[in-house]
Amino acid sequence: MLEKTNRVNFLFDFYQALLTPKQRNYMELYYLEDYSLGEISELFHVSRQAVYDNIKRTEAMLESYEEKLHLYEKFDQRLSIIAEVESFITDKNTLDLIKQLKELD
Repeated sequence: MLEKTNRVNFLFDFYQALLTPKQRNYMELYYLEDYSLGEISELFHVSRQAVYDNIKRTEAMLESYEEKLHLYEKFDQRLSIIAEVESFITDKNTLDLIKQLKELD
């Protein structure tokens, strides 16, 4: 479950600009603020089922965007390559540059 949550959080980070304000609100509350479906439904005066359906649809949309654009996949690959390169480097200046690269993402 934690792995799925982390994946959805990353996908949300990459693709949130493509979502509607309502979708962003529900996802932020559910995944980032750890609100329950019931708490979100009370806040927006909708049924718990409506919140659940919206979140599930939004998750599917995020996965669809990732299938087409591969932003998370490329990010993950970059991190792996950087970590591998970092393991071979001993020069402090180069390690500082690698640290700056990591902070860009």
